[in-house]
Amino acid sequence: MLTRQNLSLMKIAIQAILWVLCAVFSYQIYDSINGPINFNKTKNERYAQVINRLKVIRTAQIAHKDVKGFYANNFDSLVSFVETGIFTLIEKRDSSYLEYDRNYRIDMLREVVVIDTLGTVPVLDSLFKSDNSYKQMSQVPIEGVDAQFALKADIISKNGYRVPVFEVKVAKNVILFDQNQDLLKQENETLSVDGVNGSEIVLGSMTEVSTNGNWPTIFDAKQP
Repeated sequence: MLTRQNLSLMKIAIQAILWVLCAVFSYQIYDSINGPINFNKTKNERYAQVINRLKVIRTAQIAHKDVKGFYANNFDSLVSFVETGIFTLIEKRDSSYLEYDRNYRIDMLREVVVIDTLGTVPVLDSLFKSDNSYKQMSQVPIEGVDAQFALKADIISKNGYRVPVFEVKVAKNVILFDQNQDLLKQENETLSVDGVNGSEIVLGSMTEVSTNGNWPTIFDAKQP
């Protein structure tokens, strides 16, 4: 037989359970609203860090191609090039001279482009000066992540020409390793004009002549 004291204790227990359930449901509602907001904030911050690092790689790779005629296919070679490479400074100017034409039997004016060598400058001084960020080019710049970008380079045939190409990429799963897995799955399936499409952030291409990335222009306004 239930006594008044037992009923009182049961009532208190039920109230406690209801308060716990209320707190759980309140947290779930809060998390369902703020979870995606916090995810997007973290995502955009980390994407900006990664993209800024990719821009450093692009700068070094373009310089490598300008000097050597092809892109580096590994980071050791690229870093070594930055530290030891030399730019040759040239000046192009139009000029002309008279040349005797045997067909017309008169002097004809010939126009030419004259290339003068002005000197040389180290790649390191020209591109990075006192900035040592190039030394960490291979590393994905996210706290808690010990991973490197995947880098490839090759010479491909395009429209009858042999052209150098390169590609650098990193998976979103690496960048957002500690985030909500359901939201990360959605992010990997992104198809949007204002988002980074696909499951990776990619710079360049192994099939097209491109030094562009697969990110929207909003990230190009963010400086390192």
